[in-house]
Amino acid sequence: MGESHIHEFMSLDGVIDEPTWTAEFGFTPRMGELIYGVMGDASALLLGRTTYQMFEPAWSIRTVEDDPGAPFFNEATKYVVSSTLVDPTWQNTTVVGGYDAAAIRQLKGDVAGRLYTSGSATLVRALLADGLADELHLFVYPVTRGKGPRLFPTVPIGGAISLQACEGLDNGVVYVNYRIEQR
Repeated sequence: MGESHIHEFMSLDGVIDEPTWTAEFGFTPRMGELIYGVMGDASALLLGRTTYQMFEPAWSIRTVEDDPGAPFFNEATKYVVSSTLVDPTWQNTTVVGGYDAAAIRQLKGDVAGRLYTSGSATLVRALLADGLADELHLFVYPVTRGKGPRLFPTVPIGGAISLQACEGLDNGVVYVNYRIEQR
């Protein structure tokens, strides 16, 4: 069975809303390397509708000269969890329908390799709650937001969480990678 690896930018208090607030910290080359490491081993993207609709206009026009991640975003298959998105225009996009844990479990089994998810807060919380997330790659910013959507569901994650990597970056952001072993 394939795995689901999730990448999120989050505040110290767990808020993962649209990350425009991260701009003041900059984006370091090391951050790019770490994110590319997560994407590089993935064979497809798994996104919620809102993130898909934010990514499509931004990534679909980028080239490798603009960003080394552009070929992955443009060429990889994109699976979008949505009951409202119709006729997606970004190449290699498949709408899988509304969230259904059994359908995601089947998708993980069908996709050769890893699924990569970024953003997609509602989807990620459902994946965590249903034991369908295998790794979290978090970039924790040294700021609290107070209000906004939070990463973790209100129910405990159903698995043992183990630290795989932790690295402080030059801009004050901490990269943390956790593996979730399902019970």
